[in-house]
Parts: sequence; structure tokens; C-alpha cells
Amino acid sequence: MDQYSYIANAHGAYIDELYKTYQQDPEAVDFGWRKFFEGFEFSQNYPAENGQETAVAAKPSAAAGAPTVSDKEVKVFQLIHAYRTRGHLRSKTNPVRPRKDRHAMLDLQDFGLSEADLNTTFQSGSLIGIGAAPLKDIVAALQKIYERTIGFEYMYIRDPKVLSWLQEKIEKDSLNFNPGIEYKKRILSKLNEAVVFENFLHTKFLGQKRFSLEGGETTIPALDAIIEKGADLGVKEVVIGMAHRGRLNVLANTMGKTYEQIFSEFEGTAVPDLTMGDGDVKYHMGFSSEIETTSGNKVNLKLAPNPSHLEAVNPVVEGFVRAKLDTMYGKDYNKILPILIHGDAAVAGQGIGYEVTQMSQLEGYKTGGTLHFVINNQVGFTTDFEDARSSIYSTDLAKIIDAPVLHVNGDDPEAVVFAVRLATEYRQMFHADIFVDMVCYRRHGHNEADEPKFTQPSLYNLISRHKNPREVYNEILISRGEIDAKLAQEMDKQFRDMLQARLDMVKQKPLPYNYQSMEKEWQELRRSKPEDFEKSPETGISQEVIEKVGKALTVVPEGYKPLKQIEKLLKERQDMFFGSKVLNWAAAELLAYGSILLENKIVRLSGQDVQRGTFSHRHAVLHDVNTSEPYNSLDHIAEKQASLEIYNSLLSEYGVLGFEFGYAMANPNALVIWEAQFGDFANGAQVMIDQFVTSTESKWQRMNGVVMLLPHGYEGQGPEHSNARPERFLQLAAEYNIFVTNITTPANFFHMLRRQLALPFRKPCVVMSPKSLLRHPLVSSPIEEFTKGGFREVIGDDYATAKSVKTVLLCTGKVYFDLLEEQQKNKRKDVAIIRMEQLHPFPKTQLAAELKKYKGAKVYWVQEEPQNMGAWMYILNAMRAEVADVISRKPSSSPATGYNKVHQKEQREIVERAFSL
Repeated sequence: MDQYSYIANAHGAYIDELYKTYQQDPEAVDFGWRKFFEGFEFSQNYPAENGQETAVAAKPSAAAGAPTVSDKEVKVFQLIHAYRTRGHLRSKTNPVRPRKDRHAMLDLQDFGLSEADLNTTFQSGSLIGIGAAPLKDIVAALQKIYERTIGFEYMYIRDPKVLSWLQEKIEKDSLNFNPGIEYKKRILSKLNEAVVFENFLHTKFLGQKRFSLEGGETTIPALDAIIEKGADLGVKEVVIGMAHRGRLNVLANTMGKTYEQIFSEFEGTAVPDLTMGDGDVKYHMGFSSEIETTSGNKVNLKLAPNPSHLEAVNPVVEGFVRAKLDTMYGKDYNKILPILIHGDAAVAGQGIGYEVTQMSQLEGYKTGGTLHFVINNQVGFTTDFEDARSSIYSTDLAKIIDAPVLHVNGDDPEAVVFAVRLATEYRQMFHADIFVDMVCYRRHGHNEADEPKFTQPSLYNLISRHKNPREVYNEILISRGEIDAKLAQEMDKQFRDMLQARLDMVKQKPLPYNYQSMEKEWQELRRSKPEDFEKSPETGISQEVIEKVGKALTVVPEGYKPLKQIEKLLKERQDMFFGSKVLNWAAAELLAYGSILLENKIVRLSGQDVQRGTFSHRHAVLHDVNTSEPYNSLDHIAEKQASLEIYNSLLSEYGVLGFEFGYAMANPNALVIWEAQFGDFANGAQVMIDQFVTSTESKWQRMNGVVMLLPHGYEGQGPEHSNARPERFLQLAAEYNIFVTNITTPANFFHMLRRQLALPFRKPCVVMSPKSLLRHPLVSSPIEEFTKGGFREVIGDDYATAKSVKTVLLCTGKVYFDLLEEQQKNKRKDVAIIRMEQLHPFPKTQLAAELKKYKGAKVYWVQEEPQNMGAWMYILNAMRAEVADVISRKPSSSPATGYNKVHQKEQREIVERAFSL
């Protein structure tokens, strides 16, 4: 039973019984009642104070020595619980307009109480730290705690330890929070920087898009407070993901990007490095810096580059942080803090928010908790919040993981600072997510040229007359007598003068920055050059390494009992490595991983069912038949080796691919792989593919070596289990941005995986990986192919007689084996079959060498996919002069038929046409 679910039906006799149980064993009663009884110990008689009535009867109950509690005492307890649960609905969090009435039901009559009870003393006051007190004082205390400018939403949390900690912070610390005068000056200074920066840009660059922070300037002192508090609690690095709103302000006033850099981008005088692409707009670029806090702590700051696709950067940040945890910080969550800055409409509307939230406590994706900061503008583009979500709050997804939410008024900077400091403490204490929902407004439209009054005239009438957060806070300070207007004016003038100096190109010294170890590893790499793709590097390994890995894959610990099917698998592996010395696809894959682990480089693989493999081929992790205890074979190759990080993922494509991309963005020397259950499902991550995987190097000059394994091939399994859409990746392929492969031999797959880390640069690799070929008898490679050579972009025909060949069938992937069967069965030495193992970068030189053998022969492209899909259009564009025609399925709107007989007929027709030319 959840805490407090019993309250509505509580009565005196029942409470007496509970109290008796509590006296015997406090742990035997529910957490809610335990807290109730802990708040005060009932005595036989409660003396009235100052002539006030008490709500506890003087007579003992039937249980000797136990008191009787009045029904009204319970009702006061219900009132306290209601404030804790629903007080946030009455909190004054909206700076520009009254809040919508959410029917909080916190009036006395809602609990059977009345004004006649206001002078009655109730022991329940002890629960909120004021001791036995008159009801009027209890209500006043509750209002002071729960109805001010922070709305605390946390009572759905089911962990008693967390709940107790939060209540202590909320009901005591929040009331006592009063930063010293110097801290208040710091808050005002940060607000000055934020406000004047926006005003200055608006004046100097009128009409240019900047997606200003105006209305939400308190974000800057909030981030400052998080970094300061985090550093005091051990944080060495902060990684921030945010969209465009307020990004330039954060770059200038949090990250320390120089104004010269920002202004030159506005004026168009910046000369970007476009050697590897076309660049991106100024409010999408990433940035790194190192700052020193007021306590003397150095903190490394990173702002991740991001596209306009809102929230898409979230899993990338999480993966980046996880890579740092695994490699640099010894999995110490206290050392690195991810901050995700959301918009209210985006965090509610974009499904990636849900995916990342569900990932947060999973073993494969933990990052020690994320601090979520929502810049709640109360509008998304032009859409009112009432049209933007069904939930009361944009942050309601926090409840799925019991993450507390602190709703706070953006016009009360001290409250915002308290909220984010509490959030930082919470994250460091419990290593779990927490949300701060800063309710503010957006002074302009979606951008500075947009007219918001078209759609929100009444709201923007209020906003146009509303003072900015700096002015509001300044007035508050003056009214308290803590600071005078002259200081604020002086700070304003000083900052404007400084900005003018920057614009006049008076040099500003950039913050010093010391590159971290993994960043130095990135610096050791270089950009790719066209000649790099003429031939792949040598990636063979020694026989000794093969035997070490083979032994690890065939031996289990003493007493470990695998399933019978796995025992058979182990025997097959034993024969492959030490008997026949011919490896199938799975053995070659695991050998690649093991060889990389022995080089002390991490291999990380995640996706749905990757430990055993969707098609039960991989079995990288075994399970004891009696205990289900897992055994990761490749973690036991040698004493000094890296670990195989292999995780079955949640049912997510977008979020998980983003996470793995972020991991690979941080660590250049980890082999990072995402495997789709079927390649068709990769389109669930299309945003990540388009905005990050294929374009990061062009937009942001950031290399990445992530591998995507996308099971692909036509085997009569229907429209959703056949086609990984290679045409989409090939449309996105240009400027040597990605590898696109469709591999047919285990050895070549082995060399491709090792090539990812052997090259002097990094590229994402998209692999149309096999399904039926995993167990095809011809899909095998002798051991000697693993000890020498490298990846083969093109594989020629060893069967056909070159002089007699009149037809060359050019193909990629699984269809090769259908063509090969026909060629061998009918001894067609006049037809040559050439396999393109790599489609992009197009292996022009390697292919030309093979085609040269068959002078005068006609070249046809053969594919399983419909004519409007697959690689045909890409091949036609690359080989217009050489290729006569295409042999494929007819053009289709659906990737494949759902009827096996139709599939077999279509497949047969492709083969027959190929050999009838």
C-alpha cells in the first residue's frame, strides 16, 4: 500500500491499534503512520496552553497506556498531507498571470474543519516542525511552505528515505534560506549579465534571429548556482544539452565564450572551418571551457552541439556522460553532472523525453541522475500550453521514475537559486533525476522577427508591461534595504561599457582550457582524405590472440551449468576455433570484439536482445540453467583487458541510438555499436540518423565512429522485417561522411569492425547485417583470413572464366548467394558475380580493377529490393556509363510482400532474369 492511502477512512480506534503496534515495532507500520507517530509521542493527557483547546481526549483507550486521538487530529493530519500532495497547485509560480484553478481542495471545510477550530492546538504541528500548535499557525506554516513561489511536487515518491530527505529540505531549509548579501549581489550581477547581453544584441543586431532568453534570464544565475554547488559537492565536469532558446546567453555568461566570437558570427566575419562540410547556424554550435568557482574549484564545462530538432540532444548528452564515467571517472557519479535544459512544450511533446527518462535508471544507461531545467515559456512556438499537452504540468513525465519536480517562479531569483541548489544536492545524494520547472515567459515571438500578438494578444499585452527579472529582483532588494539602486545602475553601466568595448574589438581573453585525456586522443586523429579510401588498413591479428579469445568463448567456470542448447553451442565453438578452424558469422564477430578488448579498448554494444542476438546467434552472455546467473565470456580472456559492455536495451530506437552516438562522441577509442532488432526499425531513430549520425562532421566538425548493425535481407518475412532501407543512408552519404556496407563473409565483417578503430580518423558505419546468412553453410571463413589482410571493399568472382564472360552481375549482400547457387548449379562460367561489400564511400578504384577483367561484358546491377529502393539509384548515379540496367523487384510503396509464396516467386524471377541476359 502506498503511503497515506488509508487516511480518508482513518478513525480513532484504528489509530489506537496502529499506535500500539508502532510502540512495539515502528517498522511494522506503514511509512506514513510511522512519520505521524514520530512527529510527536502521545502522552496520557495533553495540557491546554494559554487556555486553548486540545484535540486529544484525556481518557486512555482500551489498550492500557495508549491515548485516544480525536477525529479532528486526524483531519489536521489529512490537511498537512494534502498540502504536501497538492500545495504546489496553489503555489505562486506564474510571474505574469494568475494560475489556472486546479481545484487543490486545501480549504478547512474540505477536511471537516472550520474557523471555530483555528485556536485549537493540534499535535500534528510537530510533523512540520512547529510542535503542538493552534490550527491557525499550522495553516499559516503550510501556506508559507507550500503556497509561495516554489511548488514542491514530490509526494508520489515511494522511497521513504528520499521522501523524508525532501520533506526536511522543503519544510525547514526552504523557510530558512537567506543567502548572504554577497551572494545576492552575485545573483543580481548574473541577472545583469543576462539582461544586458540580450538588450545589447537586440540593439546592435536588430531583427537577427538569436532566440533570446528575455523573460527567462534567471536561467543564468540558476546555472551559476548549479555549477557552484555541484563543484562544492565534488563535480569536476558539467555537460549541458539545450536547444536554441537562450543558448547564446549561456555561451557568453556561463560557458565563457568570448563576445568577439559571438559578435563576429553575427556580423558574418567569422571564417569557419569548412574543410569537412558546410557548418551550422551560430545557435547550434557546441563549446567547451574550464571555469573556476568562487570556492576555487575548477570545473570543465561542455555544451553539446545540437540540431533544431528539440530534445534530440538529450540521449547524446547522456551517452557522452556515460563514456566519461566509464573511462575517466571510474564510474564515480559524483564527478560528472549532466544538465538538460528543456522547453516546456518540447519536454511535454517530444517522445524522446519519455525514452530518455525511462533509460535513466537502467544498468546500461545510468549516468548518476540528470538535473532537468525547464525554461517554461508557457507557449510553444505559437501554441498555448492548453493545446500543447493533456497533463497539468509539462514535467509530468518525471512521475514515471519518481523524480521530484520543483516548480518555481522565474521572477524570484532567490527561489530559483534555492530550487537548483536543492536539485543539485538531491542528484549528488541519490544519483537520480530531478526536475526544476522555472515558470517564466518569452518576451518576443518564436524568434525576434516573429509577432506573438497574432496568437496570444492578451498574454503579450501583459508581457509587454512586465518588468524583466533583473528589475523585479532589484526592486525586491531595495525594498528590503539590502542594496541600493545606485549599485544596480553602476553594474548596468559597467556591463554595457564592457559590451561596447567587445564590439569595438577590444580583445577579450578566452578562458584557459586544459584538454582532457580523451580529448587529447581525439586530437591525435586527423580528418580523412580521399586517398584514405583507396585501400583499408591491415587489421589481421595473431594466432595467439585467436586462441586466447577462442578459449574464453568455449570455457565456462567450474560448477556453471548452461542450457543444453548452449552446451551444444560451446562444442561447436570449440570445433571452429580448435578443430576445423573455420569461423561462422557469430564467431568472427566475437573474435573481433575479443581482439579489441585485448588491446585494452572498450567494446560497447546495446540494442534489443543483443546479448543473445535477435536470431539467437551471438550468445555473448550465457545464463546458468539453475540460477540464471549471467556469464560474459569475453570478460575472461586475460587479466589486463577492457570489458565488453553489452546491454539489452529498452524498447527504444531513437533514445538508444542517440545514447550510443553520444558515447562514441566522447571516446574515440571505444568500439560503440547499436543493433536494431530488425533494420526496418531504424526509422524509429531517423531524427538521430539525419541530424547526428550522418551530418555531425559536416555541421560541427566532430568525428564519430558509431556502428549501426541493421539486419537486412529478403526472406519472406514481410514488410517490416526485410528492408533496412539502404537507399535512405545512401541518399545521406556524401563527402566521405559515413561507411555504408553490406557484407557477405565473416572475415570481412571482422575486419570492418577492427577497421573502425584502426583508421587514423573516425566515421560512422552503417551495416546491412545478415539474418538467414548467420547460419548459411557458405557464410564461413577460414582462420587464416583473420590473421592477415584487411577489409575488402569489393570481392571478385573466382569461378567465372574471364575471357568467356559476357555478363557481369554486380550486387551487394544476401542476393549474392541466390545468384551464386544458380551460377554453380548450371556451371555458368560466362556470368561473373562481383560483390560490393562497401557502397559508400564508393570503391571506384577497387571496382574498376575487377571490371577490368571482363572487357566487353555488360554490367547489370542486381538487388532484392524494389527498384525504387535499395542501392540502384545510388549505383546509377555513380556508374551511369558502366551499368546497362537494373534487375530487381518492381517499384513498390511497401518494402516487401507479406506472403511467403509471392516472395519466393519474386526472388526466383530476379535470379532467372539475371541469368537470361
